[in-house]
Amino acid sequence: MTIVSYTTEIDASVDPTAAVFAARSEYDSWFCMEQPDRDGHALAGLGVAAHVMTMGPNRFQEAAAECRALASDAICGDDLIGLPSGAGPVFCGGFAFAEAGGQSSAWAAFHPGLLVLPEVSIMRRGGRAWLTLAIAVRTRGPGPGAADPSYYLEQLEKRLESIKPATMPLIDPHPVQPARVAAAAPPEHYEGAVRRATELIARGEIQKIVLAREVRVHAPNPFDPGAVFGALREVFPSCFSYCVGMGDRAFIGASPELLVRRDGARAQTVALAGTTRRSADPSVDDHLGENLLHSAKDREEQAIVAARIERTLDPVSVWVAAADEPVLVKVQNVQHLATPIRAQLRHPLSAVELAGLLHPTPAVGGEPRERAVKLIPELEGLDRGWYAGPVGWMDLAEDGEFCVALRGGLLHDRVAHLYAGCGIVRDSDPAAELAETEIKLQTMLPLLA
Repeated sequence: MTIVSYTTEIDASVDPTAAVFAARSEYDSWFCMEQPDRDGHALAGLGVAAHVMTMGPNRFQEAAAECRALASDAICGDDLIGLPSGAGPVFCGGFAFAEAGGQSSAWAAFHPGLLVLPEVSIMRRGGRAWLTLAIAVRTRGPGPGAADPSYYLEQLEKRLESIKPATMPLIDPHPVQPARVAAAAPPEHYEGAVRRATELIARGEIQKIVLAREVRVHAPNPFDPGAVFGALREVFPSCFSYCVGMGDRAFIGASPELLVRRDGARAQTVALAGTTRRSADPSVDDHLGENLLHSAKDREEQAIVAARIERTLDPVSVWVAAADEPVLVKVQNVQHLATPIRAQLRHPLSAVELAGLLHPTPAVGGEPRERAVKLIPELEGLDRGWYAGPVGWMDLAEDGEFCVALRGGLLHDRVAHLYAGCGIVRDSDPAAELAETEIKLQTMLPLLA
């Protein structure tokens, strides 16, 4: 199999995500990821030219190796010379939180590791945009397409004809019947899990663990992922708005957390932990932020995340540099403590391999990692699926970026599975942690209910 692609610059006024949402069919796979405040960055892909599926403890390394093998024989001509990363063929998708992936029927379409090379992708950044067409040519074997150029040309022509300028749909709630919101487990279950976690921490079995809960929204009409995505990118322009679509299911959200970004030998990440609410009153909002900056509980939680990331990157880097003090990151409904971390890589690790090296950080897993990951499903009692896993993209040069898939959920027909979690440390209060999950759920709940 050989990847053949063609990339050309297009009118930057075209909305990549809107074009993809408008062109997708009932059975298509699609991918969208935007961070509007970062120079208007947007990447959207549609269809499947090739895909990589992995599972198990080595899923990131195996996915990187398969992508590398496909890229090694790719025929791209001179189309990619001088273009920014992401402008050209890209592998888009993500990984489940656990190495075996989601076990429930809701997550059946989402493999533990899944990266797709779209038939068509559009990348926009800094007032310019590029469209890429890609196919995987089979040169031997039975079936359609083997050594038959007309088969591929017809396929690409159909896909290209479907891509047209479009606008995002708007959320259209039912005029009479409201959506019904119900926790997958009683709130007392979550408080009990937090209480048991603090007992384990007090006994010295773990230092920190992240526990999540699930809330389900039942709507009278099927959810429109395009409308939800359009609202997310408008309300949370500094976050990574993401959507991975598989036929009638879409995993969608707006995450404030960068897991890793690779640009050549440079890597960037952010240690994000510690949360408080926002206020419409600027003085109250500043006061909440100052309290967060000086909270011993939140500073401890944040320091655990930053220290682990530094220790993880150090063996593969020439140097690792972290900010001396955390800063406040403010989004629409919450504010966080964050420590930016940069590294100069010693070894040529791909974006996917770096994501696998860092995942799960203590911001979504715990410390020590192995013990926390084992305890999480026992305490939570839910199937995370792709929640808190890496979602993002990698180009043929192995540059790319992955965010931590937070503040989102899985949409399927008229049901939405939403997730929110908190970092539990020795001073965590069960009622306060439950209240924090309610704040984080407000990223998606107002749009769906």
